[in-house]
Order: sequence, then structure tokens, then C-alpha cells
Amino acid sequence: MQTDERPVAVHCSDPDPGSDPGPGSDRDPDRDLAAWLALLEKRSSEAHIDLGLARVRQVWKGMQTALSAPVITVAGTNGKGSTVAMLEAMLTAAGHRPLVYTSPHLVSFSERIRIGGRPAAEHAIAAAFDQVERARGSVTLTYFEHITLAALAMASAHDVNAVVLEVGLGGRLDAVNIIDPDVAVITSIGIDHVEFLGDDRRSIALEKAGIARSERPVIVGETQPPDGLLAHLEGVGARITLLNDVYEQDSSGFVLKDVSGAARLAFAPPALPGAWQCRNAALAVLALRALRDRLPVSAETMARGLAQVQLAGRFQQLAKNPDVIVDVAHNPAAARALAGALGPHSGRSTAVFSALHDKDVAGIGRALVQCFSDWLVAPLATGRGQSAAAIINELQAAGVSARMMAVESVGAALEQALADSGPEDRIVVFGSFLTAAEALNQWPSRRIR
Repeated sequence: MQTDERPVAVHCSDPDPGSDPGPGSDRDPDRDLAAWLALLEKRSSEAHIDLGLARVRQVWKGMQTALSAPVITVAGTNGKGSTVAMLEAMLTAAGHRPLVYTSPHLVSFSERIRIGGRPAAEHAIAAAFDQVERARGSVTLTYFEHITLAALAMASAHDVNAVVLEVGLGGRLDAVNIIDPDVAVITSIGIDHVEFLGDDRRSIALEKAGIARSERPVIVGETQPPDGLLAHLEGVGARITLLNDVYEQDSSGFVLKDVSGAARLAFAPPALPGAWQCRNAALAVLALRALRDRLPVSAETMARGLAQVQLAGRFQQLAKNPDVIVDVAHNPAAARALAGALGPHSGRSTAVFSALHDKDVAGIGRALVQCFSDWLVAPLATGRGQSAAAIINELQAAGVSARMMAVESVGAALEQALADSGPEDRIVVFGSFLTAAEALNQWPSRRIR
């Protein structure tokens, strides 16, 4: 089961986090991963929203552990997961052993915590959950906070020489931000999670800029940095690199130059589909270049890693004849990128779509208005999903005039799209990580390539 990724917390007292678990503790050292996840989801469902890092820092201090490996933290509206995957691919290609922490997962929870390029063992994750439980006393933690602390504990306990952390929401108040990164990366800034981050790009940018640290590199991939972002980073004292200043892209890939304009490094496009992935790859390269004294990776090895990178749910093609594509696009910026990747299509093109209740369905629809002849709209298997009727109303109000039909589930919508499509047609499943996860979980394994 997959949970919402928002940091949710309850107001609570703050006892000594190293004390014995209080009366509210459910500690069981023999609890397996599935039981832990069910418990953490239950706790979060009963909590009140309260963003802040004091409780997480308190428990982390009580765990009496620390990270010695260099840390790269990645924030951004879109592109975080791809950038993290490319960092992982390049590090492992170079023989390094990174711990990578990302969210959310699509099929298996262990996708979130990877060590040396492989998902962590479930028993090791469960043991780390128990370690956090022992340390928290009666301090209340959310689902995301608990698993973040468990991932950090694993980074400390296992033989890793690099740590890559993906921000779950925002940056400044995200649980991963209790760790001072050696390099911070901000991929992009768009409108999303407005109830937590603000309803304009400047406010959202300042939240994401919260991962930057004084005298440490911060790499900014946003093509049009909002007013105030660079001034804030300068005020922090971070060492800023703007991707726009050193990046060029053409049909052969991309080039990173120094600020004088001299060519420095040239790369072919990464294996992840989509022209936008070159910018994400460039951010990952720049992050490793900033750490080259501690984490040496040659340009040749970087190129090999980028050529091998894989990431589920990013314009992932499950089949041909008809084409079946799954993408996690869930906001207007990602939808515009998806539209560009899809391009014109001569056959029938069907959207299998669902969205969470806080998403800009109208903006997504406007970005893709020319891409689909049919929309099969379904609710998600979560209380935070919109009804199919509400989604259809929003799409129609936004000017989407294609045929639309409500279907009972994402899986059923995908099966109907397959039944209705011929070899020259195209099916695209998108709208959220949960939409992609439902499709991937029900897709027959014999058809996944």
C-alpha cells in the first residue's frame, strides 16, 4: 500500500527521545516491513498537519548516529526522481556504494531506500524502523518522518560512501533537511502543493531554497528563477551555479562549459526518454563534479552511467502495437513536458487519467488538450483521490473537448483502453504516482519489457 507523502504531524510533548518508549509506543522488534508500514500509515491518518523539524531533529539526536559520507540533497517541483536516479547510476558505475533515499515508490516500498544500486532488504528496513521507534520515546512522528530517519540510520550503519536524498515536499521543512548537504540541487520550480508551499513561484522557490547551506554548492536548474531566489541563496552564503550559465543542448546531447565559455564536458542524452532529461542529467553531473575530490567519477564513467540509467514511471513504455506509456506527470509543468514528448499521433490516442484532489486538473488538461481523442477517467484507491465525475467536470471546464468516460478504476480503464485500441493507437496512463502505480501493479508481468 502506498501512502500520501505529505509531512503530517500531531502537536505533542517532547520528552527525552532516548528514553524508553512511552505508553503510546507500539514497539515490536519482530514486526515485519508490511506490519510497520500499516502501523505508520495508521498513525499518520490520525494526525494533524504541523510542518516543522524540531521533533525530527530531537529523535535524530537521540539515535546517537551521524553520517560520514558526502550528502547530495535534491529538491524541485519536477525532475527530482530522475536527477536522483542519474546520480545513483553514475556513482554505481564508478564503483561507489551510495545510499539513495527517494519517494514515493511505485510498486515496492523498498524502491525508496537503495544501497549500491539495489533496493534495501525488507528486514533491514524493518530493523531501522524499530531503531527509530526505540529512540522516539513519546515524540510523535509522521509516516514520512519515521521512514526518513530510518533511511538516515541505514546510511550510517551500512557501508556506503555517498548519500543521495530526495526532498519529499518543499525543502526548508522537509524531514531530509535535518541533514546539512554537501551539495544541494534545485531542479525546477512550478506551482504545486500550494496549501503547504504558497501559491506563487517565488514562495515555492524560497521553500525549496531552504536546502542550501553556507559555503556549500547549490546547483539551480530552473530556467527562469523566480524573483528573490538568487538573492536568498546569496544571503545564505551558498556557492551558486546556474545551469543556464554553463549548459547547451542540441540533437547530439548536451555540453557543460565553464563560465568563460570554454567547452568542458560533452554527453549523449541519458537513457531516460524525454528531451528534458538532458537538463536533469546535467544537474547530476554538476553535483558530482562539485564532489570530485571526495567522490571521483570520470567523465567516461558518468557517460556510461547515464547510458544505463532506468527509472519506472518516467515516460515508461510498457508495450508497442498499441503503444502503452506510463508517466507520473501530475502538475501542469510535467503535463507540458509530457505533451512535448508525445508529439503528434495519427492513430487513436487514449488518456487513462486520475488525480489527487489538490492537483490542478484544469492546467493539466490545457497542457494536453491536443494530445488525446479519448479520456478514460478513474478514481484512485485512496481517500485523497478525486471522483471521476469531478475530474471530467474540471477537464471540460478547461476546454478539453475530447470524448470522456468515467471508469471504476485505473486498472479497469487501462484494460478498456487496450480492448478499444488497435496496433496503430496509443495509450498514456498518467496523473499521479498513484495512477502510475495502479497501472504497473496490475499490468501482466509477461507484458512488461
